[in-house]
Amino acid sequence: MSKTIIPFGPQHPVLPEPIHVSLTVEDEIVTEAVPAFGYVHRGLEKLAEKKDFNQMIQVVERVCGICSMIHAMCYCEGLETLMNVEVPRRAKLLRVIWSELHRIHSHLLWLGLYADAFGFESVFMQFWKIRERIMDINEATAGNRVIVSVNQVGGVRRDLSPSQLKWILDEITVVEKEMKSMESTMLNDYTVKKRTVGIGVLTREMAYELGASGPVLRASGIAQDMRQLKYEAFDELDFEPVVEQDGDCYARGVIRFRETMQSIDIVRQAISRLPQGDTFVKVKGKPEGEIVTRVEQPRGECLYYIKANKTKFLDRLRIRTPTFANIPPLAAMLPGIELADVPVVILSIDPCISCTER
Repeated sequence: MSKTIIPFGPQHPVLPEPIHVSLTVEDEIVTEAVPAFGYVHRGLEKLAEKKDFNQMIQVVERVCGICSMIHAMCYCEGLETLMNVEVPRRAKLLRVIWSELHRIHSHLLWLGLYADAFGFESVFMQFWKIRERIMDINEATAGNRVIVSVNQVGGVRRDLSPSQLKWILDEITVVEKEMKSMESTMLNDYTVKKRTVGIGVLTREMAYELGASGPVLRASGIAQDMRQLKYEAFDELDFEPVVEQDGDCYARGVIRFRETMQSIDIVRQAISRLPQGDTFVKVKGKPEGEIVTRVEQPRGECLYYIKANKTKFLDRLRIRTPTFANIPPLAAMLPGIELADVPVVILSIDPCISCTER
């Protein structure tokens, strides 16, 4: 039986990100998958030694646009801990609102791309149409659709008025209604199940041993979500990690669909608990010491290591993103599947290569 090595990516009609995988194929069955990186490396961590720690907020947001707000929130939270800054409760809840809006629009973007991977062009456009409402909220409340730049050390730069809060509630109610109308198509359709059920299986043991993160981990039956650490204002919000047991492409799709609905509920809770008060406190001095902060991005756990020396420049900034954690599980999922299923399996981890390479 002859072996063929096929380079998959970094340019491919299905891929939203420049991921490259060398596939060894025997009779249309993948026998080995070796990922490769280096296409979008930008050296953002090194900039921490040359940019003021406040300027770095805008830099870390550009690690990944889709989860930019959560990158900045994680970074600011680390600096606030080092500098003993107590962020106002209103600011913490505002951060939760914007971060969950980012989670919603990230999952909606992924659901559209996922539908496109197995040929559902109209479903792809419908999910992106729904996503536009979230993007409009970002633009109206923060002045930008993707990179909202609301975080600062000590709180947030912007506030939300009562009329804006009411409008957000109205908009997410429409999003929820439209999502429910898509539920049968995305979760119960014969073609969707044919392309995803039992494909790219990651067992619970494999997910644990290989260090999977986020929806990839939870789809394999492990209830781990960094929001359980109660950072920001998650200590007063009611939610449980969304978990599935089968560990296949279908389960990962169900996880993200259900998490979108859950995030809508979290936004409602945060708005209902939003107190009056300041949105930031003035911060004096410079950070000193070492800190690790962990948050839950749409793709999974994001970890920031910050080492500061009481100057305006950091000694070290290290970012561990969820896609980096999910590449080894991906390499384990691909062997044994048909070549035609490779795009669906790769998309099922929601890869973000700009996050991974920085």
